[in-house]
Amino acid sequence: MEHISSMFNGLARSFSTRKGKSSKRHGGKEAVEAMTKYAEKNDLILCSSGTVNVDDSNNFASIFSKRGKKGVNQDCCIVWEEFGCQEDMIFCGIFDGHGPWGHFVAKRVRKSMPSTLLCNWQEIIAQTSLDLDYEKKEHQFNIWKHSYLKTCAAIDQDLEHYRKIDSFYSGTTALSIVRQGELMVIANVGDSRAVLATTSDDGNVVPVQLTIDFKPNLPEEAERINECQGRVFSLNDEPGVHRVWLPDEESPGLAMSRAFGDYCIKDYGLISVPEVTQRTITTRDHFVVLATDGVWDVISNEEAIDIVSSTEDKAKAAKKLVECAMHAWKGKRRGIAMDDISAICLFFHSSHSHHQFLK
Repeated sequence: MEHISSMFNGLARSFSTRKGKSSKRHGGKEAVEAMTKYAEKNDLILCSSGTVNVDDSNNFASIFSKRGKKGVNQDCCIVWEEFGCQEDMIFCGIFDGHGPWGHFVAKRVRKSMPSTLLCNWQEIIAQTSLDLDYEKKEHQFNIWKHSYLKTCAAIDQDLEHYRKIDSFYSGTTALSIVRQGELMVIANVGDSRAVLATTSDDGNVVPVQLTIDFKPNLPEEAERINECQGRVFSLNDEPGVHRVWLPDEESPGLAMSRAFGDYCIKDYGLISVPEVTQRTITTRDHFVVLATDGVWDVISNEEAIDIVSSTEDKAKAAKKLVECAMHAWKGKRRGIAMDDISAICLFFHSSHSHHQFLK
């Protein structure tokens, strides 16, 4: 563990000696900025449809996003391989904006989340660097969990005071994972979903849903919203679609109970606190799918896993899933404007299986 702390501290020191003592306390931030620039320069960060595949890495990521029929695409994604200059780490995030400024909010959160998370992660490691238990998985997870909670609180606060984007009636969900060796940490704000493909005892590949879709009618969510004087109900013309409303007016009608932004309803039960969970990846686990509700509204977990498993070229896995969802929208949701549809497929044990040999 020493090498991570010393690497950050070395970078931080080199910045602060150059810039004078006043910036010492910003050293971690500047170190992260340097890492981000390095990652961008070396094609380790992808923010559009495509693939991320670094030589000798166990990870192979496929990304695809398609605009729906509601206007500008408010979904966005990021994959950052060798996250924090660590060979065994990768960060994947998917964001689903809503409201008039939703696409700006989603991109803002996509930009700030990975670097803020790295900063907080390093800070907490530095504070606990004397703790020899770091290598224990539970301790590693607790550091990530604490980092995520701190990060999401900071992002929501920053967004509220960021004058260039009006987030009063606009916001975004955020679903992300960090893979660190065999540890996978999942953090979810909103109603996007992460589903793992794993081999069951009987040899079949089955889905394991890793996240909760944070919809307003979930008992714990509804209870919190009601306690804060917000209201939860569905409109007559869309039965089953529960939304969050202000105490005295039929606004804003948010279809999720957690999001960044949406300050009009933040005092009435909407929160940006992530649910942070973990999973130890074993040889039975094949891949994880992160996708926005545009996929899950029309495709079941089983179907998603089958679609990805049966796509021979891993590079096209996310595109195939999104195309199947588009097709399903036309059949199942006739007359309803198709949502933006986005997916990231992260394959776990890819270092030996993705090389294409010329015959």
